[in-house]
Amino acid sequence: MNHKIRIAALSAAVSATLGLSLLATSAQAVPLRWAAQNDILTLDPHSQNHATTNAILMHSYEGLTRYGKDYKVEPALATKWTFITPTQVRFELRKGVKFHDGSPFTADDVIFTFGRIKQPQGTMQIYVTGISEIKKIDDYTVDVILSAPNPILLRNIIDFRMMSKVWAEKNKTTNTQDYKAKEENYASRNVNGTGPYRITGWQPDQRVTMVQNKDWWDNKNATNVTEVLYTPIKSDPTRVAALLSGDVDLLTDLPTQDVAKLKADPKLKVVEGPEVRTIFLAMDMGSDELKNSSVKGKNPFKDKRVREAMNLAVDREAIKRTIMRGLSIPAALMVAPGVNGNTPDIDTPMKADPEKAKKLMADAGYGDGFEVQMNCPNNRYVNDEEVCQAVSAMWAKIGIKIKLVALPMAQHSLVFQKFDTSLYMLGWGVATYDAQYMLQSLARTKTTGADGNFNYSKVSDARVDQLVDGMASEIDVAKRSAMIREALLRVRDEHMFVPLHHQMRPWAMKVNVETTHRSDDRPEARMTSIK
Repeated sequence: MNHKIRIAALSAAVSATLGLSLLATSAQAVPLRWAAQNDILTLDPHSQNHATTNAILMHSYEGLTRYGKDYKVEPALATKWTFITPTQVRFELRKGVKFHDGSPFTADDVIFTFGRIKQPQGTMQIYVTGISEIKKIDDYTVDVILSAPNPILLRNIIDFRMMSKVWAEKNKTTNTQDYKAKEENYASRNVNGTGPYRITGWQPDQRVTMVQNKDWWDNKNATNVTEVLYTPIKSDPTRVAALLSGDVDLLTDLPTQDVAKLKADPKLKVVEGPEVRTIFLAMDMGSDELKNSSVKGKNPFKDKRVREAMNLAVDREAIKRTIMRGLSIPAALMVAPGVNGNTPDIDTPMKADPEKAKKLMADAGYGDGFEVQMNCPNNRYVNDEEVCQAVSAMWAKIGIKIKLVALPMAQHSLVFQKFDTSLYMLGWGVATYDAQYMLQSLARTKTTGADGNFNYSKVSDARVDQLVDGMASEIDVAKRSAMIREALLRVRDEHMFVPLHHQMRPWAMKVNVETTHRSDDRPEARMTSIK
């Protein structure tokens, strides 16, 4: 097909998908048309700790605190907090705030939301870790009771997002959606928050629509963006064509091969920055026998030598050069630069050494290698499927034969959350900018609540558990930093995961769009304007 005809066809297809008439509802409307490759998983704010879902829902659902442009914690639904004791924090709630249905926000909603987010079928418990109880003092005051001092409480609760108790009870949605059981509830399809935008609809794999909340409590700082249309577009060429044709204003998933072309286009601008997200592979370290493997009766991933061989076989620099086009930082640690705990001296990955890896495999009794299935997403991270293909080829050189199964993130997340895989890719962004968030979620032994709440590879190490539990309540900065460092090094040196790289995250937009690049990969319409 002629190149120009092909681009025109792609642009027309995107225009139809975008449904631009939805945004042209009034002469005063200033729409922001935002596209990326990944759809949300749900509209229930307490169901899935998934970055794209959180990035969309934060436009409607708010926490007691929030980040400012400099990532410092600032008041949101709470105006003030006071440490009565190291384990009792009094929050004064913002008066006059209304949910989108017009009902008032009060202390009852905070207490209800706390009970809801803790329910085990959800994956958001990490954001209330260390909170044992929330007590109502009056309609606009609550005391947060901690099980021990919590050095990152104010960062954690940013994603403790408030839901209306009355609305939830009225619509029989007091229970968090059980996503892995493919459950739907009213909250998984409808939204009622307090935030700057009202989410008016979600058509999976097509669009999420929002309109500005004219009654938002912080309207004095409101943007001129009155409507937002978020469109997931899995195809790289289609996504880029939509931006080039003018059908999209902001693109936050740039194919690495197109960055230079987009930078050179005078109608566009590209803002660049790192993302606090690490792309890694997780191995089932707990089962006695692997699923979908040629090895029967035992688990090769329990052997540190096999895990070390897998890390040694990966040429991270080659992935950076050939697949990521320079837009990655090869990783040794499971947290990225910008996260408290990452320092350059310990985040230096080992050089690829297939020969040493082969010897380790032989020493472990797997000189002839083995077969195993690897599950990867194909629409979530930058070049995710291509990276998995490259790693599979590298592991083949040491005898590990991979059967690769690549699925859209919505299906992929169901696979690993049901423990239905022996080896899988995930990317972990650190919403709190503190390494405890990763260590407690991924590396601590899975129990209940926040501990190991995303540990679907059955990692269990007594020393890591001890360090994570210690750092969660240690308020001496030097002592806590030493705990974090030791835990990160133990995870690294025991090869509990295969960290691949920390993502770089350039965004492209029309020249008339002004927005603040966010290293947590959460574009905020309230921080965006269109000239």
